Amino acid sequence: MSLPPVRRRVAVVGTGAIVSGGHLPALRAHADRAGLVAAVDVDGGRLDAFRATAGQDVAGFTSVGAMLDAVRPDLVLIGTPPSLHREQTVAALKAGAWVLCEKPLCLSLAEYDEIAAAEEASGAYASVVFQHRYGSGAVHARELIESGELGAPLVAHCQTTWYRDAAYYSVPWRGRWATEGGGPTMGHGIHQYDLLLYLLGEWEEVRAMAARLVHDTESEDVSTALVRFRGGALATVVNSVLSPDEVSRVRVDCADATVELTHLYGHTNDDWSYTPARHVPAERAAAWRAPAHDVPSSHTAQLGAFLDALDAGTRPPGSGRQARRTLEFAAALYKAAFTGRPVRAGEIAPGDPFHEAMHGGHPDWAPKERA
Repeated sequence: MSLPPVRRRVAVVGTGAIVSGGHLPALRAHADRAGLVAAVDVDGGRLDAFRATAGQDVAGFTSVGAMLDAVRPDLVLIGTPPSLHREQTVAALKAGAWVLCEKPLCLSLAEYDEIAAAEEASGAYASVVFQHRYGSGAVHARELIESGELGAPLVAHCQTTWYRDAAYYSVPWRGRWATEGGGPTMGHGIHQYDLLLYLLGEWEEVRAMAARLVHDTESEDVSTALVRFRGGALATVVNSVLSPDEVSRVRVDCADATVELTHLYGHTNDDWSYTPARHVPAERAAAWRAPAHDVPSSHTAQLGAFLDALDAGTRPPGSGRQARRTLEFAAALYKAAFTGRPVRAGEIAPGDPFHEAMHGGHPDWAPKERA
C-alpha cells in the first residue's frame, strides 16, 4: 500500500500578477501535496491584498530573510522582477528550500554559476519556470521526434512576435540590462526557444542580429537568429515586441512530417498539428494524433512535475544543465548579434564579457551613465 504524498510547506516571494494568476492556481490544484504558508512582498498593501485572496493563515513578510528564518519552507516560488532572482534563489537554497523561479532564473551565466554553487552546497535545487515544456502536446511531440517516428528533424522555425507599447516600458525595471537582463530575447521569446531546445536537443552554433527599432531602451526590441543543432537541423528564431498581430509559433520540418504549434501564451493539444509527407501512409500518420488526455501548458503542470522530483529527492526538470543551456543560448544570441560573428556552444566561459552580462560590455549596447 503506497503512502500518501508529503504535503510541502510553500512560500511565495512576490505577490504580483504572475504569482496571483499562475502560482496560486497551481498551488490550489495541488492542494493535497503543497500548502501555502507564507508570502513576501515589499509592498505592504499588495501583500495584504494577496493574503486576503490566498487566505489569512498565510503569514506575511516584507523580507525574504525574515521569512526564511521564521518559516523554513520546503519550497519557495519566486515571482519578483528579474534582477532579484539570483539573490533570492541563493538565499532560499542556503536555507535548504527548493526553488521554482520565474524566467529568467538569473541575468547572466556568472549569476547562474552562483546558483549552481549554492545548489551544490545545500543539496537543494532551483528550477526555472518554462511551463510550455509541460503541456501534453509538447511532451507528445518530443517523444515522436526523439523516437525518430517523424524522421530526422531538418528545418525549424521559432517565432515570438508580440507587441509591447511605450507604457509597458514605462515600468522602471523594464528595458534595462541591470534589472531585466535584456529585451525580448530574455524576457519574451525565451519561452518559445526553450521549447525549441526541448524538442530538438543540443544546439551547436548561433548567428544573430538585434536592433532597437522603436523603443527607447538599453536593450533590444527585436532579435533574430540562425541556429545549427547537433543533429544537423537548421532553425530560425525571431523575438519581437514590435508585432501588432501577436503569435507564438514553433514549427519543425522532419523528413516524414511537419509538426507545428501555434498559440500565444499557452497551448493545449488542439494547438498542435501534424502534416505527413506525401510518402507517409495514412494509418501511420493517424498514430501521431495527440493523446486523449489534454494537459495545458501551465504553472500547474510544471509544479506537478516539480513536486514529483521533490518527493523522489531527485533533480527536478528545468534545473541544472537544462536551465543553463537555455540561458547560454540567450548569451550566445546576444554575443553573435553584438559581435557579428558566429558563437559555438560552450565558448562563453568565465572571463568572456558575455559570461558576466548579456550586453558583454559592448560600447553600442552596454548601459550608459545616467545623469
